Amino acid sequence: MSLQAQIAEYEKQKNATAPKDVLNVMALATSDLMATGISSDALQVGDYAPDFSLPNVHGELVTLAEMLAHGPVVLNFYRGGWCPYCNYELRAFEEVLERIEDLGAQLVAVSPETPDNSLTTKDKNELSYAVLSDVGNNVTNDYGLVFSLDERLRPIYDQSGVDLPAFNGDNTFNLPMPATYVINQSGQIVYAFVSEDYTKRSEPSEVVKILTTLDN
Repeated sequence: MSLQAQIAEYEKQKNATAPKDVLNVMALATSDLMATGISSDALQVGDYAPDFSLPNVHGELVTLAEMLAHGPVVLNFYRGGWCPYCNYELRAFEEVLERIEDLGAQLVAVSPETPDNSLTTKDKNELSYAVLSDVGNNVTNDYGLVFSLDERLRPIYDQSGVDLPAFNGDNTFNLPMPATYVINQSGQIVYAFVSEDYTKRSEPSEVVKILTTLDN
């Protein structure tokens, strides 16, 4: 089943069980964020990806330039392991990881979660690729992906047990827009998926298709 089909099934279940007032607030917040057009400020195809060094779940620094020295990089920004859509996406990329690596590329996922919470996300989803921690969203900001969670959503998150300050180790309520980039060995972005709508995600099969067109 494609990632989009999995998300559609989850959406169907959510719409059937979640309180209507909560669904309405979530839909309105997403619509308002989309109306800002902030995704147009994010890095796009043709831009060069800013280098970074971020800790993985073991505290070891992972550097983009070092990864690119060995081949293309698939760079995924997700909100956190508390996000069902992110978990579907992370697992869907795990399913195509062997294909990505066969094409000479590396896959890495980045969120603002602390390393400990990133480890929980990695273990929960049984991920074998690198999961990095961008506490404070500094790297995420360099890619133009940061937004502040709508204040109307914060009590809803709290009631659902999603304590963002605890997950992320700060009090900003800043999150990344869902984004997936394919970066060639020259550091140039050759594929970009960015959306203000957190329910929309890049299809892993499309990423694999892009990788097949690259000269490694």
